[in-house]
Formats: sequence, C-alpha cells, structure tokens
Amino acid sequence: MAKRVAVIGAGVSGLSSIKCCLDEDLEPTCFERTNDIGGLWKFTETSKDGMTRVYRSLVTNVCKEMSCYSNFPFQEDYPNFMNQGKFWDYLQEFAEHFDLLKYIRFRTTVRSITKRPDFSKTGQWDVVTETEGKQERAVFDAVMVCTGHYLNPRLPLESFPGIHKFKGQILHSQEYKSPEGFQGKRVLVIGLGNTAGDVAVELSRMAAQVLLSTRTGAWVLHRSSDGGYPFNMVLTRRCLNFITQVLPSRVLNWIQQRQLNKRFNHENYGLSITKGKISKFIVNDELPTCILCGTVTMKTGVKEFTETSALFEDGTVEENIDTVIFATGYTFSFPFLEEPLKSLSTKKIFLYKWVFPSNLERATLALIGFISLKGSILAGTELQARWATRVFKGLCQIPPSQKLMAEATKKEQLIKRGVMKDTSEDKLEFIQYLDDLAACIGAKPSVPLLFLKDPRLAWEVFFGPCTPYQYRLVGPGKWDGARNAILTQWDRTLKPLKTRIVPDSTKPASMSHYLKVWGAPILLASLVLICKPSFFLKSVRDNLQDRISPYLIRIW
Repeated sequence: MAKRVAVIGAGVSGLSSIKCCLDEDLEPTCFERTNDIGGLWKFTETSKDGMTRVYRSLVTNVCKEMSCYSNFPFQEDYPNFMNQGKFWDYLQEFAEHFDLLKYIRFRTTVRSITKRPDFSKTGQWDVVTETEGKQERAVFDAVMVCTGHYLNPRLPLESFPGIHKFKGQILHSQEYKSPEGFQGKRVLVIGLGNTAGDVAVELSRMAAQVLLSTRTGAWVLHRSSDGGYPFNMVLTRRCLNFITQVLPSRVLNWIQQRQLNKRFNHENYGLSITKGKISKFIVNDELPTCILCGTVTMKTGVKEFTETSALFEDGTVEENIDTVIFATGYTFSFPFLEEPLKSLSTKKIFLYKWVFPSNLERATLALIGFISLKGSILAGTELQARWATRVFKGLCQIPPSQKLMAEATKKEQLIKRGVMKDTSEDKLEFIQYLDDLAACIGAKPSVPLLFLKDPRLAWEVFFGPCTPYQYRLVGPGKWDGARNAILTQWDRTLKPLKTRIVPDSTKPASMSHYLKVWGAPILLASLVLICKPSFFLKSVRDNLQDRISPYLIRIW
C-alpha cells in the first residue's frame, strides 16, 4: 500500500511536491484554501482572503529557462521574462500535463497537524482540515508544508516614531495592486527590495512624486546583460561558480562592484550600500531612469513622522505626503503545527538542509520552499521535493535527530556568543545548494564523466547556463529529453525575440568561433582541476591572497 502524503498548498512548491510524490509511487492529497492553483501567482483584485498575491504589473526576475520545472520547459514562444498571467498559464499547463488537479482539494484549510501517539514508530500525523465549515480528520504517513515565505505582512510601525500621528494613508505592499488611485499624490515607499523598486517605478507614472526610502541601499541588476541575453543565463554557470570558489571574496566583490557601476554609478544615484551593511541586489530595469528623470527621489531612512510629513535621517524633511507604502517584507509561521515544532520550524538553523526539522525522530515532515536562493526558487523547491519524497520512501537517509539537534544547538550558542556569524537568513548560492540536494538523490551530473561520454553536452553543462534540466540527466527521475532541452535552451531563449527577421550581413568572427578553437584545452584543464580541486583551490587561494590582498588594501 502506497504511503499517504499530505501536501499543504497548491502553489509553485505544492505542485512540484504532488508530482514528486507520484514519481515515487506515493499517494498525495493536496489541501488548498483558495479555489485555484498558483498561490501568490494567481492574481486577484483584493487580498481579502488574507493571501499574498502578485500585483498586476509584476514581471518575473528569473528568465524562463532558469525557472522552469526540470522536465517541463516553457513553450518556445513564451517571453523570457513573463508577467503574472503568462507564468500562471505555465503552472496551469504543468498541472494539466501531469494530471495533478485531481489530487487537490480546493477551498480546504488545514487547521492542525499533530503527531499520532505512536509517532516514534510510525512517523504518522493526524491532519485536521476544514471545508465550508465542516471539519475532517485523516491520518497521513508524511506531510509536505508548501505554504511559502509570503504569509504575514511585516509592518514594523514601532520602528517609526510618530507614525500613529500620520493622517495620510498607510499600506503594506501586500495591499498594492495597481497605480490607479494614486494620481497626483505624493507617495513615500519604505524599503528597497524587488517589490519596493517595482512599486516605486510604476507609481512614478501617475503620482505627483515618489520618494523611495532605504537604510541600506542596493545593487541594481538589469534583466538583460551585455549582448542583450538574460542575465541569469549569463551569470549562473558552473565555470563561473568554479572561479568564485577559487578567488578570494574581496577580489570577487571588487570585480562585481566595478562591473555593476559600469552601467551607472550607484553612489551618484543614491543607491550605494551603506557602510557596514550586507550587499543586497534587486532586479529593476527602470529605476535608474526614473531617478535620472526625477520621478523617483531616493531618501535615507525615516527618522520620524508628523501628521503630514517625514523627517529623514540626513535631516531633510518632505512635506505633504499623502500615502506611505511599507515594502518591508513578510514573516512566515506555521499556525497548524504543535509546539515545540511550530517555533523550531521558524528557525532555519534548526532545519536540516533547510527542509527537515531537526527535532523529529522520524523524518516524515518536510518544509518545502522556505529558502532564499540566488536564483530560481522554483528550481530549488523542486529538488527539495524530489529529495524529501525519497526520504519518506526510505530510499535516502538523513542523520538521526539527536545529532542534528546537538549540531544546531551548538551553532546557535556560538552565534549568540558572537563566535560565529548567523548566515541562516542569507541567500544560498544557487548551484552549490542544488548540487548538494542533487547529490543526496544521485542526480548531480558529473562533468568529467560527461566529457568522456558526450563532449558536446559536457561543454554546455560546464560552460553554459546551469538550467534545471541538468538535474534530470542521471539518477532517479532521469528524463530522456534532458539532453535535448539543454542543447536547445538558447533556441527557446531567442525564439520570442525573432519577430522581425533581418537578412544576414557580414559579421566578424563570433565568440563561438574562438571558443571552438580554444574550448577543448580550456575544458580539459578545467576537468583536471575539478577532479582534484581541494589542493589546487587551497594553493591558488593562498597565492592570490598573498599577491592581491596588499594591493587591494593600498587601493581601499
């Protein structure tokens, strides 16, 4: 008899979790409190149901080839960066293609998830749900929580003296849907994440003035890189990931900052990172132009509010503010879990590989999607689900809970004492995290082996974009179409751009020509380094530190 798995939520993570359960011959039942799939990607005019939804004009920050399910590429004519409607269409196509909808119970809210009395032996859970006022109880062998990061709006009013005196409109970005209604108003947006940048830019077309307040600053990335290619595909490559492991972080930061300031000087635009703050990145193609045109004005952090104005930390005052929009993020919680599991699960330091709570003697509950990743969350959550379902089935093992709790508790104490830095909230490196999960299930591609068997594919895997298809080349869940998907990924990237065909003209030798000439020696050298990386990395890193660090110190 197949093990029964409860999947909580039918968004991006929930859909992949259902499919992964089916791939492992598990029996999923998904509970979705709304009437449709897609989670925050299902646009609605209001947020009366308490769900966080995308605003109408949202465009994805990760291109389609880097943010697809690993065995279900986007249609070739889909744009590289999509609005919410197009992306939701893709989720619908995915659900229909793999026949996932029949496993979802809509308009059903999960009220509680508790261990059964014999949990230490069976690992089973009692799940209480409510549909149209009627409650039901069922027993499940495992649970996958896919409720997402964006549950509870974080509205830190206590950090802004005088805000309760302010007579204008106060909103959280969760409530923002469109710029209508803000015509001719002076709007203050607090925060500088992706949402804050998007909202500020869109409002600048209708509002009399938009003020964008930040205490930290941010590096602004554009969706297109040099040559007009999607920046995700240019930057997220195994060869570059290899280089980042060799070079000292100071050198990498210096190179990165020089490159980002080439497009526009962040200090001149009031966007540079405040000294002592961690570097933060946002994706926004229009914000620099809006600042240049004066429709968006950058401001420092707010020190105090009055009835109609805001005093900023640099001593400046902005009068006659009509609306304040807090784009200050979200907090996540698990109200349906029992203590101490509920509290422990909100501490990422106690989540093994950011998936399994450390205190459970049986690994039958997985949190899918509670990660911050330098890349596609969709790709990361799919691999989490693939790993979790194999753990449920007993095909993959994780360390015992006593060992996990001891390690996490020790780390927590070191952080409290200031001996160790808390990195649990930092964004994870995309390739390294996905490789780590893929290695757990035997789906991590071996570049040296690929080079021996299929040099053309090896070239694309190592020097090309690290697209999700790479994790379907080998191991459980191997997909026969993975090789072709990798070799044609640039065709699907360029297809939607080819709407006006221009006759070929005389072209200089392309980069591909030079790669063909020098590629084989470079690839061979790289493979040697990959096979025996540890000694090489250490020696090169030490050598570079000795040579470069004094020079950098003199510069800075």
